[in-house]
Amino acid sequence: MKPEQQYIDLFTQCEAMICRHSAAVLNAPRAQAFADFQRIGFPTRKDERYKYTDVSRCFEPDYGLNLNRLDIPVNPYEVFKCDVPNMSTQLCFMVNDAFHKEKLALPEGVLLCSLKEAAETRPELVEKYYGRLADTSTDGVTAFNTAFAQDGVLLYVPRNVILEKPLQLINILRADVDFMVNRRLLIILEEGAQARLLVCDHAMDEVNFLATQVVELFVGERAVFDLYELEETHAATVRISNLYAEQEADSNLLLNGMTLTNGTTRNMTRVTLKGERAELNLCGMATLDKHQHADNHTLIDHAAPRCHSNELYKYVLDGEATGAFAGLVLVRPGAQHTDSRQTNRNLCATPDARMYTQPQLEIYADDVKCSHGATVGQLDESALFYMRQRGIPEREARLLLMFAFVNEVVDCIRLDALKDRLHLLVEKRFRGGLNNKCSGCAMCK
Repeated sequence: MKPEQQYIDLFTQCEAMICRHSAAVLNAPRAQAFADFQRIGFPTRKDERYKYTDVSRCFEPDYGLNLNRLDIPVNPYEVFKCDVPNMSTQLCFMVNDAFHKEKLALPEGVLLCSLKEAAETRPELVEKYYGRLADTSTDGVTAFNTAFAQDGVLLYVPRNVILEKPLQLINILRADVDFMVNRRLLIILEEGAQARLLVCDHAMDEVNFLATQVVELFVGERAVFDLYELEETHAATVRISNLYAEQEADSNLLLNGMTLTNGTTRNMTRVTLKGERAELNLCGMATLDKHQHADNHTLIDHAAPRCHSNELYKYVLDGEATGAFAGLVLVRPGAQHTDSRQTNRNLCATPDARMYTQPQLEIYADDVKCSHGATVGQLDESALFYMRQRGIPEREARLLLMFAFVNEVVDCIRLDALKDRLHLLVEKRFRGGLNNKCSGCAMCK
């Protein structure tokens, strides 16, 4: 039986329950999303966009789902204390795919809350944006998530509001049996708004987890937004995330995704630079060993003139780890004076590590500055020799070179306290100080 069938049967049997425990605005696109999922199914390697990750196979196990929205017996504020030294944040949690209620001290008009509750109290706001970017007709994972997601997080920053204090969202996976979660993030920054959000993924229990996530991100004119995603889970965790972003004129967006420990990760990022002079910095990093797998697929769509994008992804692979990067920069007709750079650098520390890279440019304008490049290599033997000649042990020299290699991605962080913490976490990772599980939050160890 194909893996789709068990979920088609489940949705058919439980559609009323799914809708009853969600909100009308989230239910509105559900039937169409399910129809699209029935038609498309899960992606397979025959799909060019998914050829490096067997997503369909990830859905074959019999996972539990909390469609009846039973309470999970955990108080995240007691279990996790994720304050980054010298960085005070507004902290909130999602336990599996349910937002943990907590009143935050936010400026007037700003919302950081349950998407389900916002859809009930501010339906006109959620309805205006929900499902607008996440096209269920072309992607099976997005269609599946839209059909099954019942809650998520809404971040709304009104016009010209500047959040001085960073926001932090902790995603906690918690279950006694193999478990699936389907969550949504809807992020809206109106004209002139500014905010920074750190999202951390953790798994508390050593069971098989599958998390699907769809993020819709709207950055208004002159708005500035930073989104940092940090993944620290374990070898039995599968994360499949699709992020859709749209930028208006003169906006500035930084997306930085860091995978420190994981099982299987597949991230899709699609950003449309819709307004003139929009600027995007898209960064990513993965430190993989054992049999870990990380696949990043990106599309930067230059749809307006005089926009700038800078893309940088780096991987360090040890053991029998597998990495993949496929990035397309699309410059549409009329998007003159586009300035775009795409770079993918990869380090294979062992002969058994594998890296697949596919940088691409597709240009339909004649007055642009665009470049792209990718490398896959091993540690610099001459640098190793130089360091050992000066009394540095070989293992230490290798660690220092790997650490220096990924520092460029960490240095893209625009929060000094978080940048310093990530430098320490990356060093811990290379020294084996971060176990491939998460019994608490490594951010405060």
